[in-house]
This record gives sequence, C-alpha cells and structure tokens, in this order.
Amino acid sequence: MTASTSDDRSSIPKLSSAGQAVIIVTAFLGWFFGGMHMGITSLAMGSAAKSLLVQRGFGEVTAEDRDAARTQLAEANESETLTLDAAIEQARKSRIDAAASSWFGFYVCAFLFGAALGGLVFGSLGDRYGRVVGMGASICVYSGTSLLAYFVQSPEQLWVARFVVCMGVGGMWPNGVALMSEAWHGVSRPMLAGVIGTSANVGIFLTALVARNFEITVESWRWVMLMGGGPIVLGILVFLFVPESPRWLASRQLRGSDSSGDGSSETIGSASTWDVFKPPLLGVTLVGILLATVPLLGGWGSANWAIMWADQVGRDLGNDALKADVGMARSLTGIIGSLLGGWIASLTGRRLSYFVSSVGAFASSQYLFWLLSPETTSFLVWFAVLGLFNGFFFGWLPLFLPELFETRVRSTGAGVCFNFGRIITAITVFATALLITAFNNDYGMIGRLTSVIYLVGAVGICLVPRGVGGEIRD
Repeated sequence: MTASTSDDRSSIPKLSSAGQAVIIVTAFLGWFFGGMHMGITSLAMGSAAKSLLVQRGFGEVTAEDRDAARTQLAEANESETLTLDAAIEQARKSRIDAAASSWFGFYVCAFLFGAALGGLVFGSLGDRYGRVVGMGASICVYSGTSLLAYFVQSPEQLWVARFVVCMGVGGMWPNGVALMSEAWHGVSRPMLAGVIGTSANVGIFLTALVARNFEITVESWRWVMLMGGGPIVLGILVFLFVPESPRWLASRQLRGSDSSGDGSSETIGSASTWDVFKPPLLGVTLVGILLATVPLLGGWGSANWAIMWADQVGRDLGNDALKADVGMARSLTGIIGSLLGGWIASLTGRRLSYFVSSVGAFASSQYLFWLLSPETTSFLVWFAVLGLFNGFFFGWLPLFLPELFETRVRSTGAGVCFNFGRIITAITVFATALLITAFNNDYGMIGRLTSVIYLVGAVGICLVPRGVGGEIRD
C-alpha cells in the first residue's frame, strides 16, 4: 500500500452526525430483519413443508402405511388396544412428519448456502458500486422474494424462494458491517460488534413473540411470508436517504486518479479471494473457518432441531405455541450474549472467552438433549442458557475475525471464514436431513450429536497459535 493510500485522510469526506445516525439505524434494522428471516426459517418452515406436502397429495393413505400398520399390530403387546384404522393413521402421520422434517433440513440448508453465496455476490456488489447499493439491494431481495413466496405451491418452489431470500440476508451482513464501521471509524469496536451481533437476535426474538400470539400452523403459515416482505420499504428508503461510506467514496476517487496515469494503481488493487488460501495466510484462514463454524453448526445444527422437536411435542399436546416459547427462550438470552460478547472478549481475552463459551454451550446442550423434553419448564430454562452461550459467539466473531487478517485482505478474509462456516454447517445439516428417518425423528439424538461441535471449538481455540488475532494488524 502506498503512502498516499494510507495517510491521505484529508481526502475522506466527513459525515454529519445525522448521517452517521441514519447509517447505524438502517444497518441495525437491515440485520434485524435478517434475523427475522432466521426466525421464520426455524418457526415456519416445518409447518410450511407439511402443508405443501399434504396439498400435493402426500397426505393420502398409502400401501406403505397399511403395511406399517399391520406390522405394528402384529408386534403390539396384548395390553395395547390399537385398531387397524388408528395404526394406519399413526403410520401416515409418521411418514408425513419424517418427510416434513427432511424438508425442514433442506430449508435450513437453503438458508446457509444462500447466505454464503449472497455474502459473496452482494459483498462484491458493495465493493464495486458502494455499500449503500449493496445493502439496499440485499434488503429488497430478501423482502421482495418473501412476498413472492406467499404464492408457492410445492416444497421445491418454497426451497428456491427461501434460497434467494437468504442470499439477500447473507448480503446484508458484509455491507452493513462495512458501512457502519467505515462511517463510525474510531468508535469502540466491541460496541459495534455488540450492535451487529444483537440486531439479528432481536429480530429472532420478536419473530418468536409474534408467533406466540399469532400461531404458525400447517393451516396458517403463508402470512409469515407477507411479514417477511415488509422490509422492502426499508430497502427503498436505504437507496433514497442513506449516505454512502466516506471511506468507500475516497477509495473510489483514489482508484480513479491512479488509473488515470501515474501507474501506481497496482499497489492499491483489492485482494483476491484466493489470496487467503495461500501461504502465509492459509493457516490463519483455516483457524477462522473453524472458529466460525462452531456457533453456526451449534445454532443451526442442534438448536433449530430443538424447535422442530418442540413443534412435534406441542402438536401432540395441543399447544401450537410451544415452539414459539422455545424460540423466545433461546433468542432473548441470545440478545444478551451477543451484546456482551465483544466486551467480554476485550476484557478477558479472545481465547479464554471463546473457550468458556464453548464449554458452557457444550455442557448445557448435552444436558438439554439427554435429560429434558420440550414441554417442561426446565427445557426452556436450559435452552435459554444455551442461547446465552451461543449468542456470545456472534458478538465475538465480528470482533475477532477481522483481527486475523491485515488490511489488504481483512474484508475478504473475514467474509471467507464466516461463509465457509455456513457452507460446512449446511453440508452437515443436509446430511442430517437425509438421515432423519434413520434417526426415527429422534430430535434429542440429533441434538446430542451435532452439539459435539462445541467441544471441538473448546479444543480448537486452545490450538490457535499465539500472535494470531487479538489486535487489528495493518
């Protein structure tokens, strides 16, 4: 990097206090509504899958159901008074539940794969055309596609719609983070990390609160797609009123002047994504991917299955609000954890704070999935404890990931770590969805297996070499 690139601060436009306030509010809201779509994935996709399967005839009694019922009756104890019709209905219900659970896993994968691709596509859009353009486009995409999803008629159509929605959600993160950090340069980084981490959890919590009062069922779920489309108004307002990042504007001016003739543009060019997969950055990148994968897989790979578990138990008990209660328990403490994550990491150290959170998340999740059931108060309490520990990571990651990389590859490196974590998580969830029948819809077993990732995190952070992370390096 040339001296003119790093030192010419006078060329950077100054934002007014009002402009800075608009940026932080819209960035918070953009990621808040992204959190709303995370909540929609957890709370509505199971019911939506079942509804769409029944709509296309999957709910009709089949020869497979009759065979399974006869087998069940043949193996029944003498004390059981199960009729053939009741056994057939149980077999039909079990078949639909297994298929809906598989589709739920596929929708989670759509979120993760879509968010990873969206981070790359809209991140590149923001680098080229401006943070405001990237952020406004991502909000319009996730909200506009959600409106279209109201009209889907098959599980496959909903999968495509959710994939595109989640591309927009994934694109919101890098543009919102970049815009806010560049507009508020010099502000406490733990504070910004807390704001970023908290906004999504607030969105998840309020979505669960809405679902608590307006139940999401097999018969009534399409209204959630309309709720997800509401932020399109915010997307339009971003284009109209949000000021562009002053640092991005200065960078564009500098690139323009350099390309006009003095030949120095080669020293300013942006880094390639592949640079972070080459020595000497490869080891650092792998560390970042591991540490980003732990909370993503822990959250999506185990906690979201717990909400499906609560949905199943709640329907059996006639309590359709149970899954919303479970979602609220997790997200409320997740707000606190993500808000404090950056501050605690700064006070106690990156490694110690990550290690304690990993151990706490592992212990609470294993206790939850081994010994408790969703209809109990203890389940809500321990799920809230798990939400606190898992939420901490999302205040920790925005602080630590940029510290792994020097300035020229910082945005690229942090984005690659987070998005590869999403991809690894999606592959794992996809495998779980394919094996759901083999697990016999045992969500407790799924949670016990996938939450082992927290133990991997506790070991992994101990293996991080000294001198990696901890301070921003230029």
